[in-house]
Amino acid sequence: MATSSVSKGCFVFKPSAKKKKTLSLEDYFSDGCEGAENSEVRFKLCQDLWDKIKTETEILQDELNRNILDSLLDFTKKCSSARQHSDWASQMRASEIPTAALVLGVNVPDHDMTFQSLFELLQQSVTPHVASVQAKECGALKHLMKRVLERLMGAVVSVDDEEQAEETAEQTIAQLHKSAHCSLSTLCDWYSTRTRKSSTGTPGKKRSSPAKDDQQEPPIVVIFKDFEAFNASVLQDFILICSRYVDRLPLLFIFGIATSPSTIQHMLPHSVSSLLCIELFQSLSCTQHLATVIDKLILTPWLPFKLNSKVMLVLLSIFLYHDFSVRNFIKGVQLALIEHFHTQPLSVLCCNKEESLLNVMQLNHHNLERIRQLASFKGYLEKQEPKEQAKLLQDNTHLKDVCQRLIKDLHKYHKNYYPILRCLHTLTSALPRYPLGKQIRELHLICLEKDVWENEDYQSAMKLLKMLAKDELVTLLQRCADILQPIKSKKMKKAHVQLEELLTKFKQLDTAGETAQSEGESIISPVKTLQKKTDLFQLQKTLLEMNESRRAKKLSPFEVLRNETLEWIDSLVRNHLSPPESQTLNEVCYYSSSATVRRHLNATPRMSIQAALSSPYYYLQNENLKTEDGSVSNAAPDICIAYKLHLECGRLINLFDWLEAYATVVSAAEGNGPESENFGKVDEVKHARFIQAVSELEFLGFIKSTKQKTDHVARLTWGGC
Repeated sequence: MATSSVSKGCFVFKPSAKKKKTLSLEDYFSDGCEGAENSEVRFKLCQDLWDKIKTETEILQDELNRNILDSLLDFTKKCSSARQHSDWASQMRASEIPTAALVLGVNVPDHDMTFQSLFELLQQSVTPHVASVQAKECGALKHLMKRVLERLMGAVVSVDDEEQAEETAEQTIAQLHKSAHCSLSTLCDWYSTRTRKSSTGTPGKKRSSPAKDDQQEPPIVVIFKDFEAFNASVLQDFILICSRYVDRLPLLFIFGIATSPSTIQHMLPHSVSSLLCIELFQSLSCTQHLATVIDKLILTPWLPFKLNSKVMLVLLSIFLYHDFSVRNFIKGVQLALIEHFHTQPLSVLCCNKEESLLNVMQLNHHNLERIRQLASFKGYLEKQEPKEQAKLLQDNTHLKDVCQRLIKDLHKYHKNYYPILRCLHTLTSALPRYPLGKQIRELHLICLEKDVWENEDYQSAMKLLKMLAKDELVTLLQRCADILQPIKSKKMKKAHVQLEELLTKFKQLDTAGETAQSEGESIISPVKTLQKKTDLFQLQKTLLEMNESRRAKKLSPFEVLRNETLEWIDSLVRNHLSPPESQTLNEVCYYSSSATVRRHLNATPRMSIQAALSSPYYYLQNENLKTEDGSVSNAAPDICIAYKLHLECGRLINLFDWLEAYATVVSAAEGNGPESENFGKVDEVKHARFIQAVSELEFLGFIKSTKQKTDHVARLTWGGC
């Protein structure tokens, strides 16, 4: 394209929009997938589990946000109907702008789903006039006005005709800049026209009832997603302008707050906040949300894919110490799901029991050899007789039959594991100081790592359970019975029957009169004192005293039955809460590469940038950039050459010396030898390329200008990757 200019310049021509090619999940499996012979089956299984996780997550999100969203809907309906009343209190409230302060917490990545659900519910059941704005698109008042008007009136500027779009935008901005309230008067005219059309009926028909008037004059809702990020002066001016039109426009604001409701007082002075009628709405905390997700998504037998303790710790640490985002936690689970099915050829067995049994019979010789190399299968093999070992190593048909039985045992293990885990958590979470953790995920991590009954905290918990009073113990056992009742596993049904028999025996103690009231008082009072104790030394002292007192006297019938019950619970724990590593073929469904998850989710930008600058071949895959001794090729990009040279300098770098060294390296890349006349010579092109490379290094934070010497720059980073 030809251009004419009176001076030299740089002209940018935007290319035509082309659809970018994105790597799909299917392409990821077909490209470099280990065990490509069953990659299609693994892709289908991974896709099905991905969809299940996504669906369950959306259902959980709707259930958790249902109360807060229903409250917001009631608030908007109430504010809309209040405008129709004529009493003094309603008129005073009508002179203010109804505002909902929605406190969502610091887990900002999760807010989008909540606001999307709120936006859809408002449009479906309250009003079609809803506008949602963010701080990044509303840096000035004119931009905020423009976004609100566009999203309310539907006046979207066409992107195809750029010149007309620029002229229209300039005219709109100029008009808003001159008189912002004129734009709201335009909105008033538009709103009155819309409501007049909806309220116009057939001639001679009576006027509708006041209840229908609420529907004919729906409120105008403006949602500020990230309230703290907005410019305070922009918000103040916008609220002041909107307050002048309250009698003509049924405005309603929703502030999305991440920190604290006091933010409103800090950002808005009293003269502005007094124009708002604010009502506070508090959502569930992100930790409660995560606990529900783990309980419904991770600790369930319906999901055959599992995470081992190290991967769970990585995901939880990122949640607790980085973003508090449940959405990112679920993304981490999905990432582990993809990596497991991509890197583990035997993940074809990670599905429901019926499908996995069928897939076992379809395994080829290579996959059967992979089974023989599994660490868990080698441990199982060592426990067999020599004759059986030979058959498992040589006979593929016999190995398939054994694998079917082992897969069944693995599914039974998961069916029995989670109910007993919930029962143990129900018992221990009621104890003082929560010896095995307050959340069930803490107990789950302990069980994943090693035998929980060998843990000192478990032994302390069992001692504390032996000190509970009858009423407290019966209440906890009844909760355990409710957990076991819906489980269809044979062992869990048997355990439920045994637990009901124990509960019946506890009730018979009262009818037989074998437990005296004084006995109950002597039992319950130490527990109450334990709950009041906060000093660890005093707690240990009290436990020792109670233990000695029980040794000195004869056990009552209640204490005998209590000890019998706890021994039975201990046997359930030992039988069903063994770590997954003890189960044969656990590798087919447990993902264990915590380093991969950490590398993808907990990225280190500086290390990645240094790796790219030091080894450009790793990213560009150009054979000319490949080196063996770790040095940078002279054909590397300019910034890589400048970065490598700056590593050889001290705290202060002389720009002229740096430029000469750069010119020498570039001259070698151009094919000029040391005997050449132009070798190491700095021309305009090399000078410009060097300046650009130095500017990029400064932008990345590797160097900065210094006032000590005008022709030097200061180095900011030390040490390689």
